[in-house]
Amino acid sequence: MPDLLWDDVKSFFAPELMGSLPDVRVPDTSVEDWQAVLDLVRSQGWSCEYSEDGAVVRLPRAAEMLARGEGADALLRVWPVPGFLVIFRAYEAGSIDFDVDLRELQGQHGVDVLCRLLRAIGRRLGKPVLLSPESDPLHPVLGFGVEADRVVLLGGPQVM
Repeated sequence: MPDLLWDDVKSFFAPELMGSLPDVRVPDTSVEDWQAVLDLVRSQGWSCEYSEDGAVVRLPRAAEMLARGEGADALLRVWPVPGFLVIFRAYEAGSIDFDVDLRELQGQHGVDVLCRLLRAIGRRLGKPVLLSPESDPLHPVLGFGVEADRVVLLGGPQVM
């Protein structure tokens, strides 16, 4: 059975309500957690591309990537499945931040793809992975719950 059903969550996948690129975040992380995510990307065989200030370079270790600081534009683009892009932004060690494009995640298939990603990251780290409306990280609407070991709704239904 899927973690979430499209009919129950479709308002959370509406770009006009959530923004096209909602914020996904793993709070309270460390360099080791970042490294675990990089290792997950490699072990899953997901296509990826790492760039610094617009130039594509070899994916470094997490410590090196995070040492670049906020002044550098370090982006990790990951395609867990064809047609679904996830953009990790290496702002700081204390939070793993990434964007997903809701326009790529419509219907039950899109919900299932997102849930698989959030579950994979949450299980690897043993931490919650929270999806919030674009530029509103304090109000997550769904996320991977560690105790539930699945993706759950966190916010009330939105009116369309």
